[in-house]
Amino acid sequence: METYERPHGKTLLSRLREEPRWLIIITGPRQTGKTTLVQQVLERVRRPSTHIAVDAPDPTTVPATTGFPLGATSLATDIGPPPVDRRDTRWLVRTWEEARLEARASDRGFVLALDEIQKIPNWSETVKGLWDADRSERLPLHVVLLGSAPLLMQQGMSESLAGRYEVIDVEHWSFAEMAAAFDFDLDRFFYFGGYPGPAPLIRDETRWRSFIHRSLIEPNIERDILALQRVDKPILLKRLFGLGAAYSGQILSYNKMLGQLDEAGNTTTLARYLDLLSSAGLIAGLSKYAGRPHRRRASSPKLNVLNTALMSVHSDYTFEQARGDRTFWGQLVESAVGAHLVNTANPEYRVYYWRDRGREVDFILEHGRKLVAFEVKSGRRRGNVSGLDAFGKSFPVKASHIVGRGGIPVSEFLLRPAPEWFEGS
Repeated sequence: METYERPHGKTLLSRLREEPRWLIIITGPRQTGKTTLVQQVLERVRRPSTHIAVDAPDPTTVPATTGFPLGATSLATDIGPPPVDRRDTRWLVRTWEEARLEARASDRGFVLALDEIQKIPNWSETVKGLWDADRSERLPLHVVLLGSAPLLMQQGMSESLAGRYEVIDVEHWSFAEMAAAFDFDLDRFFYFGGYPGPAPLIRDETRWRSFIHRSLIEPNIERDILALQRVDKPILLKRLFGLGAAYSGQILSYNKMLGQLDEAGNTTTLARYLDLLSSAGLIAGLSKYAGRPHRRRASSPKLNVLNTALMSVHSDYTFEQARGDRTFWGQLVESAVGAHLVNTANPEYRVYYWRDRGREVDFILEHGRKLVAFEVKSGRRRGNVSGLDAFGKSFPVKASHIVGRGGIPVSEFLLRPAPEWFEGS
């Protein structure tokens, strides 16, 4: 992990070597290595830089011999000033001004990286004014903004920053990355998923599971959803997460979900909460593919974890017990395939499922008017090839693929991101 650099690093490095034209926004689920990525790139960019976490304690005092580090408020005294709240636009403006001074003083410009920027109320409006002033001056100041709440980041970007930013999406780690960085084989990737932080802990499964619960699931729900979004029924949202982890790979109507959750509510609320869980990189609700968009929106969702570690932890199976349960292991494999498609599909690509009169296709990948269909044969059940045939007769399919036994090996499938399935004739 310390020496491995994700491919996103090359993208960020190339942006920082250019003249600053746009804000660089790095977004993605919690614990996908966004901070590490930025720190690695800042060490290589050959420009003066600083990286500041908005949600870290602010250093209000420093020794007189060190000068003023970026973001500091005063020299050391016996009784210093009260701590500075970084979650305040005044702190943001002051820090930005200090970065401007650094940029003007350097012949190579300066890079300001702010982590967890969404923790500052109205951050996007403040950033807009500061950035526009910098562009008027043609100031050589690069600004990198990181956030672990993609939905809240997107809201701020769309409301105030249109035309002023480029996005680098940092998705969950792929099988290829976990194999290269941590020597994961395929079975370990299915069970332990694509979280780099707890990967060194897998030999102590109790410790690994505790890390997933306390450092990933709880912060995702408590800090990235409940603390930043209006959620009138937090218990319902938490139970929905548990339901999604247990039923990953299965199609459930919203009414059936409400029955399983034993909770009063309505389907609109449930659909919104599922969108919030998806935006946090936890669980997606895939729509049924249909020729007409309104029929897709009205369909029952197919639940799919976006990292299979979430499913394994919720199951209470150990690694060996999970491998011994053919049904559960097949569910893990299918969920890994779906997560890979969703995680590697950029906004131009959409992932669906299809079902009609008992015939089903596990995943449909859409790009423009082109469709690619996938059926997973994992051993959990017999492959539904008739579903592929029926779908191909109903819709203009570019290609149909079996993933698993008798088709493309899952290990090979997981090496190809979603856009590559549309390459060639």
